[in-house]
Amino acid sequence: MQVRVLTFGILKESLGSEPFALDLPGGATVADLLARLGVQAPAVESLRIAVSVNAEYAERSQVLSENDEVGLLPPVSGGTGADALNQTEKQPTVELTRDPISADAFVSAAKQGEDGAVVMFDGIVRNNSRGRQTLHLDYEAYEEMATKQMNDLAQEALTRFGVRHVAIVHRLGRLRVGETSVLIIVASAHRAQAYEASRWLIDTLKKTVPIWKKETFVDGAVWADGEPFPPGYAVEGADGPSS
Repeated sequence: MQVRVLTFGILKESLGSEPFALDLPGGATVADLLARLGVQAPAVESLRIAVSVNAEYAERSQVLSENDEVGLLPPVSGGTGADALNQTEKQPTVELTRDPISADAFVSAAKQGEDGAVVMFDGIVRNNSRGRQTLHLDYEAYEEMATKQMNDLAQEALTRFGVRHVAIVHRLGRLRVGETSVLIIVASAHRAQAYEASRWLIDTLKKTVPIWKKETFVDGAVWADGEPFPPGYAVEGADGPSS
């Protein structure tokens, strides 16, 4: 059988940036695929990557089928949603965009008469990292999966924290110093729930949503070290334990 493999982040440097087809025997699992690719790219085994099958996180034991789309996801550093300024009650706003993000517009759109608080997290590109001067950042995503994961997070926050509205907007492409990379807006009747939901959303997004960041400095460029995947997400090479 044949599956389609997508690579992201630092794995592009060893496996190539374009999707490619891989022939596997019938009944092959995610672990079998990793073992095959580990021969070509040691990074597949050395990194605690996650694997997706058809835009869903998958375990090493999952059996693959003909024409499955398999994503190889290095730790994340963390389709385009509906119009961000059009919302209904309890429907989150989720968007990936290559355009500059206007925080004021999203805050204004989020406010309703029953809200006692609107909390905004505005993640911006700073001018230094690791003691080096930053020129720009480049963000890429597994867009179909990232959109689904962001929507799932937003829906969970609505239920878990009892807030009225959540908006998550993430920028892709090249960003300059001072530009917004990720914006999270939470509107609620009470400030405590809004603060808690906002913190949980950004912390969880940075660990689970497949978005990667490449940092370009005055003296070179590197893929940013990602946050460790939560338990149950990361897989290792064919001989390593599942987690």
